[in-house]
Amino acid sequence: MKKYLIPFLLISMAILTSCTTTKTVSESNKNVTKTPFVWEGANLYFLMTDRFNNGDTSNDVSFNRTKIPGKLRGFEGGDIKGISKKIDEGYFDKLGINAIWFTPIVEQIHDGVDEGTGLSYGFHGYWARDWTNLDPNFGTKEDLAALAEKAHAHGIRIVLDGVINHTGPVTTEDTVWPNDWVRTGPTCDYKSFANTTACTLVANLPDVKTESNQNVDLPPFLIEKWKKEGRYEQEMKELDAFFARTGYPRAPKYYIIKWLTDYIADYGIDGYRGDTVKHTDETVWADFKSQCNYAFENWKKNNPTKVLDNNSFYTIAEVYNYGISGGQIFDFGDKKVNYYKNGFNNMINFEFKWDAQKDYEFIFSKYSDKLNNELKGYSVLNYLSSHDDGAPFDAKRTKSKEAGTKLLLSPGLSQVYYGDESARSLVVEGTQGDATLRSFMNWDAIKSNPETQKTLLHWQKLGQFRKNHPSVGAGIHKQISAKPYTFNRTFTKENYSDAVIIGLDLPIGKKELAVDSVFKDGVKVKDAYSGKEALVANGKVTITSEFDIVLLELKK
Repeated sequence: MKKYLIPFLLISMAILTSCTTTKTVSESNKNVTKTPFVWEGANLYFLMTDRFNNGDTSNDVSFNRTKIPGKLRGFEGGDIKGISKKIDEGYFDKLGINAIWFTPIVEQIHDGVDEGTGLSYGFHGYWARDWTNLDPNFGTKEDLAALAEKAHAHGIRIVLDGVINHTGPVTTEDTVWPNDWVRTGPTCDYKSFANTTACTLVANLPDVKTESNQNVDLPPFLIEKWKKEGRYEQEMKELDAFFARTGYPRAPKYYIIKWLTDYIADYGIDGYRGDTVKHTDETVWADFKSQCNYAFENWKKNNPTKVLDNNSFYTIAEVYNYGISGGQIFDFGDKKVNYYKNGFNNMINFEFKWDAQKDYEFIFSKYSDKLNNELKGYSVLNYLSSHDDGAPFDAKRTKSKEAGTKLLLSPGLSQVYYGDESARSLVVEGTQGDATLRSFMNWDAIKSNPETQKTLLHWQKLGQFRKNHPSVGAGIHKQISAKPYTFNRTFTKENYSDAVIIGLDLPIGKKELAVDSVFKDGVKVKDAYSGKEALVANGKVTITSEFDIVLLELKK
């Protein structure tokens, strides 16, 4: 990979004056520093690799996957090159995205299965056949290397999706893994910890025996496959080195951990989202995180000119039905588990879509209190729609502006699911199950539909403001006034401080806001939503705009 110095992301910085909760910076000093990337305030874009953008039509069909699938249950052409092209075009920059998570890209089962909804192929990436190789439908390892480099050049972190607890389904072409690797029953009933972890998620989805510490041999099919591909010796050499370094037994989970962390060591991947986390013993993920950290530090050591900052490797847990109200604990009924203490920086917050039905102050104060106290040092990933949640906040896309405002201005990480920003339909006729959530990205509407463009612009303005100000997602929330509804967010980390004032549901036209909690008299501020500027006088600012939102930042 070509080596060059990646420029650190240059974005606006707010100098604080008279804010007691953050470090004050003198107006006369003018020591403007670069805005740091703060994971706890990240604006993360989640996309399905196969459904986002087709950058290479030559890889649309692989492994003779030519059977007719159910609607939206086959490969649609999206790939790694397609993501890279949108990075090049500045799509994510305009949206204020500083981290991208995409569905797994490892080699999938070659055939398809019918789960009762029509034939399905592994377009979603969660049906692994070979963790050491990329699926040709998604692209090559060279494509992944180029993507990581492009993303980092734009100040965007890359989060891969890691599956440890199950293989892909069994087909006539895809044999079951050996008995010492997987179990094929019983199906989970979720009534206890054991009946959530030592079981299969669904029928014909073999469950990896992640509780096992027994030495196992590689599956014969994998050995044969690697030999045909001419890489058996290299793969074995690397496995020998991994087990010699770590001292781990050659148990199934450790093989998979090795294979997944290779992508960090090879490409400088910045984070992992752990899939189906609660279906394994929690210690699996503690081991996973330790090897992620090792691989990330090793990559930094080997690529000193490509290191973006001193952030550690970041991990996000999908523990189905975890909510922020649970704090650090997830309760199985007969066992309570703290996943934060077992390898995770963050947990996906399944509660947010319900909280989003409440008013702004309820959400913002609740989340600020939780994240700055019980969850201090950790965070949650908030979302309003996703790839497998059949009850999204705005299923019919009638509240796209409200959805964007609540998601992007809430404390915690924001997950923009591809098409949230463009009101991509979540209701597709003729689909069954979660396929309706997974249509191809609506690029045509973005190009030609004025309403779509208006929605996108709203998400862009809020997203850029969030990206430019860590205080929005990672800061402390404080209401200034209930009517008009205004609040401030403040954030301090080491020698960096940031503060903003936000107003929502304001009158169209002239708006007067009290700002003395953050900005001193005589300071010039800018409304990042309308672009209007104003001078602070008598602790107040007047903004005249056609919008009901004000996003106040210090004018540079």
